[in-house]
Amino acid sequence: MGLIESLKTAFASSAPNDRPDDGSNGAYWCDDCDIRIRDVDLEGEPVCPNCETEMRFERSTGRSCAC
Repeated sequence: MGLIESLKTAFASSAPNDRPDDGSNGAYWCDDCDIRIRDVDLEGEPVCPNCETEMRFERSTGRSCAC
């Protein structure tokens, strides 16, 4: 196998998918308390359990996202 064929094979292989496949689109964050709750784990309104302020939604992007 030549160099060109080796490169073609390396670039053609699929990367593993590290993201969970549970329907999550992101997570809710409390900027004051640094608390993160995934959208699939949230029950009810997105309110911080510590300070009771509304949490902001952040959509997951990329495979290395913690969401």
